[in-house]
Amino acid sequence: MGVNALVLAIDAGNSKTDVALIGEDGTVLSAARGGGFQPPVVGIEAAVDVLGAAVGRALELSGTPVGSVAHVSACLANADLPVEEEQLAAALRARGWGSTVEVRNDTFAILRAGVDEPRGVAVVCGAGINCVGMVPDGRTARFPAIGRISGDWGGGSGLAEEAMWFASRAEDGRGEPTELARALPGHFGLDSMYALIEALHLGRFGFERRHELTPVLFATAAAGDPVAGALVDRLAEEVVAMASVALSRLGLLDEEAPVVLGGGVLAAHHPQLDDRIAELLAARAPKALVRVVTEPPVLGAALLGLDHTGASDGVHERLRAQYS
Repeated sequence: MGVNALVLAIDAGNSKTDVALIGEDGTVLSAARGGGFQPPVVGIEAAVDVLGAAVGRALELSGTPVGSVAHVSACLANADLPVEEEQLAAALRARGWGSTVEVRNDTFAILRAGVDEPRGVAVVCGAGINCVGMVPDGRTARFPAIGRISGDWGGGSGLAEEAMWFASRAEDGRGEPTELARALPGHFGLDSMYALIEALHLGRFGFERRHELTPVLFATAAAGDPVAGALVDRLAEEVVAMASVALSRLGLLDEEAPVVLGGGVLAAHHPQLDDRIAELLAARAPKALVRVVTEPPVLGAALLGLDHTGASDGVHERLRAQYS
Protein backbone atom coordinates (compact mmCIF):
# COMPACT_ATOMS: atom_id res chain seq x y z
CA MET A 1 0.00 0.00 0.00
CA GLY A 2 2.87 2.34 0.73
CA VAL A 3 3.95 2.60 -2.94
CA ASN A 4 0.59 4.26 -3.73
CA ALA A 5 1.01 7.09 -1.19
CA LEU A 6 0.82 10.44 -2.98
CA VAL A 7 0.04 13.13 -0.40
CA LEU A 8 0.58 13.40 3.33
CA ALA A 9 -1.98 16.00 4.45
CA ILE A 10 -1.58 17.78 7.78
CA ASP A 11 -4.03 20.22 9.34
CA ALA A 12 -2.66 21.46 12.65
CA GLY A 13 -4.48 23.86 14.93
CA ASN A 14 -3.71 25.15 18.38
CA SER A 15 -5.68 22.35 20.02
CA LYS A 16 -5.39 19.35 17.69
CA THR A 17 -3.68 17.95 14.61
CA ASP A 18 -5.31 15.84 11.89
CA VAL A 19 -3.24 13.82 9.45
CA ALA A 20 -4.42 11.91 6.37
CA LEU A 21 -2.42 9.84 3.91
CA ILE A 22 -3.85 10.00 0.40
CA GLY A 23 -3.23 7.43 -2.31
CA GLU A 24 -2.61 8.09 -5.98
CA ASP A 25 -6.27 7.42 -6.79
CA GLY A 26 -7.57 9.80 -4.09
CA THR A 27 -8.29 7.09 -1.55
CA VAL A 28 -7.69 7.91 2.10
CA LEU A 29 -5.21 5.24 3.09
CA SER A 30 -5.08 6.15 6.78
CA ALA A 31 -5.75 8.95 9.21
CA ALA A 32 -4.55 9.92 12.67
CA ARG A 33 -5.08 12.67 15.22
CA GLY A 34 -2.55 14.32 17.52
CA GLY A 35 -2.11 17.22 19.90
CA GLY A 36 -2.07 20.93 19.25
CA PHE A 37 0.57 22.75 17.24
CA GLN A 38 2.00 25.68 19.21
CA PRO A 39 5.53 26.65 18.10
CA PRO A 40 5.35 30.07 19.82
CA VAL A 41 4.88 28.25 23.13
CA VAL A 42 7.16 25.19 22.85
CA GLY A 43 9.50 26.05 19.95
CA ILE A 44 9.49 24.79 16.37
CA GLU A 45 11.18 21.43 16.92
CA ALA A 46 8.99 20.42 19.86
CA ALA A 47 5.90 21.52 17.94
CA VAL A 48 6.95 19.47 14.90
CA ASP A 49 7.49 16.50 17.23
CA VAL A 50 3.75 16.66 17.95
CA LEU A 51 3.06 16.48 14.24
CA GLY A 52 5.54 13.65 13.95
CA ALA A 53 3.67 11.49 16.41
CA ALA A 54 0.47 11.72 14.36
CA VAL A 55 2.33 11.32 11.07
CA GLY A 56 4.06 8.22 12.41
CA ARG A 57 0.74 6.62 13.32
CA ALA A 58 -0.74 7.36 9.89
CA LEU A 59 2.29 5.92 8.10
CA GLU A 60 2.24 2.82 10.30
CA LEU A 61 -1.49 2.24 9.82
CA SER A 62 -1.11 2.30 6.03
CA GLY A 63 2.17 0.41 5.92
CA THR A 64 3.86 3.33 4.18
CA PRO A 65 7.64 3.66 4.65
CA VAL A 66 8.93 6.99 5.92
CA GLY A 67 10.10 9.12 3.02
CA SER A 68 8.08 7.36 0.34
CA VAL A 69 5.31 9.97 0.13
CA ALA A 70 5.49 12.19 -2.93
CA HIS A 71 4.31 15.42 -1.30
CA VAL A 72 3.61 16.82 2.17
CA SER A 73 0.84 19.42 2.30
CA ALA A 74 0.78 21.05 5.74
CA CYS A 75 -1.67 23.75 6.80
CA LEU A 76 -0.52 24.99 10.17
CA ALA A 77 -1.74 27.34 12.85
CA ASN A 78 0.79 30.00 13.85
CA ALA A 79 2.18 30.09 10.30
CA ASP A 80 0.88 33.62 9.96
CA LEU A 81 3.64 35.19 7.87
CA PRO A 82 5.44 33.88 4.78
CA VAL A 83 8.72 33.85 6.71
CA GLU A 84 7.11 31.57 9.30
CA GLU A 85 5.84 29.27 6.57
CA GLU A 86 9.38 29.03 5.20
CA GLN A 87 10.83 28.22 8.63
CA LEU A 88 8.24 25.54 9.26
CA ALA A 89 8.65 24.07 5.78
CA ALA A 90 12.37 23.71 6.43
CA ALA A 91 11.64 21.94 9.73
CA LEU A 92 9.25 19.53 8.02
CA ARG A 93 11.65 18.83 5.16
CA ALA A 94 14.27 17.90 7.73
CA ARG A 95 11.99 15.11 8.98
CA GLY A 96 12.11 13.42 5.57
CA TRP A 97 8.42 12.52 5.43
CA GLY A 98 8.07 13.24 1.72
CA SER A 99 9.91 14.30 -1.40
CA THR A 100 8.45 17.82 -1.42
CA VAL A 101 6.89 19.98 1.29
CA GLU A 102 4.52 22.94 1.16
CA VAL A 103 3.44 24.80 4.30
CA ARG A 104 0.52 27.23 4.41
CA ASN A 105 -1.44 28.98 7.10
CA ASP A 106 -4.28 26.77 8.31
CA THR A 107 -6.92 29.17 6.96
CA PHE A 108 -6.01 27.98 3.45
CA ALA A 109 -7.16 24.48 4.43
CA ILE A 110 -10.60 25.79 5.36
CA LEU A 111 -10.81 27.72 2.09
CA ARG A 112 -9.79 24.77 -0.09
CA ALA A 113 -12.13 22.42 1.75
CA GLY A 114 -15.01 24.74 0.89
CA VAL A 115 -14.41 25.26 -2.84
CA ASP A 116 -14.40 22.95 -5.85
CA GLU A 117 -11.25 24.51 -7.29
CA PRO A 118 -8.47 26.65 -5.75
CA ARG A 119 -10.42 29.86 -6.35
CA GLY A 120 -12.20 32.02 -3.80
CA VAL A 121 -11.90 33.66 -0.43
CA ALA A 122 -12.37 32.38 3.12
CA VAL A 123 -12.96 34.32 6.31
CA VAL A 124 -12.47 32.35 9.50
CA CYS A 125 -13.62 33.58 12.89
CA GLY A 126 -12.84 31.31 15.81
CA ALA A 127 -10.67 32.44 18.70
CA GLY A 128 -9.22 34.98 16.26
CA ILE A 129 -10.11 36.23 12.81
CA ASN A 130 -8.34 35.71 9.50
CA CYS A 131 -8.96 35.84 5.76
CA VAL A 132 -7.18 34.32 2.77
CA GLY A 133 -7.89 34.03 -0.92
CA MET A 134 -6.48 32.11 -3.87
CA VAL A 135 -6.84 31.68 -7.61
CA PRO A 136 -5.70 28.78 -9.82
CA ASP A 137 -2.65 30.61 -11.19
CA GLY A 138 -1.09 30.51 -7.72
CA ARG A 139 -1.74 34.08 -6.60
CA THR A 140 -2.99 34.51 -3.06
CA ALA A 141 -4.37 37.26 -0.85
CA ARG A 142 -3.82 37.26 2.89
CA PHE A 143 -3.45 39.39 6.00
CA PRO A 144 -0.86 39.07 8.80
CA ALA A 145 -3.71 38.31 11.24
CA ILE A 146 -1.63 38.47 14.40
CA GLY A 147 -3.89 40.72 16.44
CA ARG A 148 -4.44 44.41 16.95
CA ILE A 149 -0.93 45.33 15.78
CA SER A 150 -1.87 44.05 12.32
CA GLY A 151 -5.24 45.82 12.30
CA ASP A 152 -7.43 42.90 13.35
CA TRP A 153 -10.72 43.20 15.19
CA GLY A 154 -13.02 40.34 16.09
CA GLY A 155 -12.65 36.66 16.81
CA GLY A 156 -14.11 34.99 19.87
CA SER A 157 -11.40 36.29 22.17
CA GLY A 158 -11.66 39.85 20.90
CA LEU A 159 -15.46 39.83 21.08
CA ALA A 160 -15.36 38.63 24.68
CA GLU A 161 -12.98 41.44 25.62
CA GLU A 162 -15.12 44.04 23.86
CA ALA A 163 -18.24 42.77 25.61
CA MET A 164 -16.49 43.00 28.98
CA TRP A 165 -15.28 46.53 28.20
CA PHE A 166 -18.78 47.79 27.53
CA ALA A 167 -20.28 45.84 30.44
CA SER A 168 -17.69 47.16 32.90
CA ARG A 169 -18.27 50.76 31.86
CA ALA A 170 -22.02 50.30 32.04
CA GLU A 171 -21.80 49.03 35.60
CA ASP A 172 -19.54 51.78 36.95
CA GLY A 173 -21.27 54.60 35.08
CA ARG A 174 -18.66 55.51 32.48
CA GLY A 175 -20.65 53.97 29.64
CA GLU A 176 -24.18 53.51 28.41
CA PRO A 177 -26.43 50.87 30.01
CA THR A 178 -26.33 47.35 28.57
CA GLU A 179 -27.75 44.01 29.63
CA LEU A 180 -24.22 42.64 29.17
CA ALA A 181 -23.42 44.02 32.64
CA ARG A 182 -25.72 41.37 34.09
CA ALA A 183 -25.48 38.62 31.49
CA LEU A 184 -21.69 38.24 31.46
CA PRO A 185 -21.16 37.75 35.21
CA GLY A 186 -24.41 35.78 35.38
CA HIS A 187 -22.90 33.18 33.04
CA PHE A 188 -20.40 32.36 35.79
CA GLY A 189 -22.94 32.56 38.59
CA LEU A 190 -21.70 35.98 39.73
CA ASP A 191 -23.76 39.04 40.55
CA SER A 192 -21.65 41.88 39.15
CA MET A 193 -19.00 42.81 36.62
CA TYR A 194 -16.75 43.75 39.53
CA ALA A 195 -16.95 40.17 40.78
CA LEU A 196 -16.17 38.85 37.30
CA ILE A 197 -13.23 41.22 36.86
CA GLU A 198 -11.85 40.17 40.22
CA ALA A 199 -12.28 36.45 39.45
CA LEU A 200 -10.49 36.75 36.10
CA HIS A 201 -7.74 38.98 37.44
CA LEU A 202 -6.99 36.65 40.34
CA GLY A 203 -7.08 33.53 38.18
CA ARG A 204 -10.17 31.94 39.67
CA PHE A 205 -11.25 31.22 36.10
CA GLY A 206 -8.79 30.07 33.48
CA PHE A 207 -8.00 32.57 30.75
CA GLU A 208 -9.52 30.25 28.14
CA ARG A 209 -12.93 30.53 29.82
CA ARG A 210 -13.27 34.07 28.51
CA HIS A 211 -14.29 32.49 25.20
CA GLU A 212 -17.49 31.34 26.90
CA LEU A 213 -18.63 34.95 26.93
CA THR A 214 -18.92 35.17 23.15
CA PRO A 215 -22.14 33.11 22.94
CA VAL A 216 -23.50 35.23 25.80
CA LEU A 217 -22.82 38.33 23.71
CA PHE A 218 -24.76 36.91 20.76
CA ALA A 219 -27.66 35.81 22.96
CA THR A 220 -27.82 39.29 24.51
CA ALA A 221 -27.82 40.87 21.05
CA ALA A 222 -30.58 38.53 19.90
CA ALA A 223 -32.66 39.65 22.89
CA GLY A 224 -32.52 43.22 21.59
CA ASP A 225 -29.70 44.83 23.57
CA PRO A 226 -28.39 47.71 21.39
CA VAL A 227 -24.79 47.62 22.69
CA ALA A 228 -24.44 43.89 22.08
CA GLY A 229 -26.17 44.28 18.73
CA ALA A 230 -23.71 46.96 17.67
CA LEU A 231 -20.80 44.59 18.40
CA VAL A 232 -22.39 41.88 16.25
CA ASP A 233 -22.88 44.39 13.44
CA ARG A 234 -19.27 45.51 13.73
CA LEU A 235 -18.10 41.90 13.37
CA ALA A 236 -20.15 41.60 10.19
CA GLU A 237 -18.48 44.75 8.89
CA GLU A 238 -15.03 43.30 9.61
CA VAL A 239 -15.85 40.01 7.88
CA VAL A 240 -17.09 41.82 4.78
CA ALA A 241 -14.17 44.25 4.77
CA MET A 242 -11.67 41.39 4.78
CA ALA A 243 -13.55 39.38 2.17
CA SER A 244 -14.07 42.28 -0.23
CA VAL A 245 -10.44 43.42 0.01
CA ALA A 246 -9.22 39.88 -0.68
CA LEU A 247 -11.61 39.54 -3.63
CA SER A 248 -10.39 42.86 -5.00
CA ARG A 249 -6.73 41.93 -4.70
CA LEU A 250 -7.36 38.79 -6.74
CA GLY A 251 -9.52 40.50 -9.37
CA LEU A 252 -12.61 38.59 -8.24
CA LEU A 253 -14.71 41.46 -6.92
CA ASP A 254 -16.81 41.72 -10.09
CA GLU A 255 -16.99 37.97 -10.79
CA GLU A 256 -18.97 35.12 -9.32
CA ALA A 257 -16.60 33.78 -6.68
CA PRO A 258 -17.04 31.74 -3.50
CA VAL A 259 -16.75 33.41 -0.11
CA VAL A 260 -16.37 30.65 2.45
CA LEU A 261 -17.13 31.33 6.10
CA GLY A 262 -15.62 29.10 8.78
CA GLY A 263 -14.66 28.91 12.43
CA GLY A 264 -16.86 28.49 15.48
CA VAL A 265 -18.34 32.02 15.46
CA LEU A 266 -19.28 32.10 11.77
CA ALA A 267 -20.44 28.47 11.69
CA ALA A 268 -22.86 29.01 14.58
CA HIS A 269 -25.52 30.57 12.30
CA HIS A 270 -26.31 33.62 14.42
CA PRO A 271 -29.22 35.19 12.48
CA GLN A 272 -28.26 38.83 13.04
CA LEU A 273 -24.64 38.19 12.03
CA ASP A 274 -25.58 36.10 8.99
CA ASP A 275 -28.14 38.62 7.77
CA ARG A 276 -25.82 41.58 8.22
CA ILE A 277 -22.93 39.83 6.41
CA ALA A 278 -25.26 39.01 3.52
CA GLU A 279 -26.55 42.58 3.37
CA LEU A 280 -23.11 44.20 3.42
CA LEU A 281 -21.54 41.71 1.03
CA ALA A 282 -24.39 42.19 -1.45
CA ALA A 283 -23.48 45.87 -1.54
CA ARG A 284 -19.71 45.50 -1.79
CA ALA A 285 -19.39 42.23 -3.74
CA PRO A 286 -22.80 41.48 -5.26
CA LYS A 287 -21.62 38.45 -7.22
CA ALA A 288 -20.04 36.71 -4.22
CA LEU A 289 -21.40 33.25 -3.46
CA VAL A 290 -21.46 32.79 0.31
CA ARG A 291 -21.40 29.44 2.05
CA VAL A 292 -20.43 28.10 5.46
CA VAL A 293 -17.83 25.36 5.25
CA THR A 294 -18.70 22.11 7.00
CA GLU A 295 -15.98 19.85 5.62
CA PRO A 296 -12.96 19.10 7.85
CA PRO A 297 -9.90 21.26 7.17
CA VAL A 298 -7.66 18.22 6.65
CA LEU A 299 -9.63 17.65 3.43
CA GLY A 300 -8.53 21.11 2.32
CA ALA A 301 -4.90 20.32 3.09
CA ALA A 302 -5.21 17.10 1.08
CA LEU A 303 -6.84 18.87 -1.88
CA LEU A 304 -4.06 21.47 -1.87
CA GLY A 305 -1.62 18.57 -2.00
CA LEU A 306 -3.42 17.07 -4.99
CA ASP A 307 -3.38 20.50 -6.66
CA HIS A 308 0.38 20.61 -6.18
CA THR A 309 0.92 17.15 -7.70
CA GLY A 310 -1.31 17.84 -10.71
CA ALA A 311 -3.77 15.07 -9.86
CA SER A 312 -6.80 14.72 -12.12
CA ASP A 313 -10.28 16.01 -11.37
CA GLY A 314 -11.41 12.45 -10.78
CA VAL A 315 -8.84 11.99 -8.03
CA HIS A 316 -10.00 15.22 -6.40
CA GLU A 317 -13.62 14.11 -6.61
CA ARG A 318 -12.88 10.68 -5.14
CA LEU A 319 -11.10 12.25 -2.20
CA ARG A 320 -13.88 14.76 -1.52
CA ALA A 321 -16.53 12.04 -1.68
CA GLN A 322 -14.90 10.27 1.26
CA TYR A 323 -15.43 13.35 3.44
CA SER A 324 -18.97 14.17 2.29
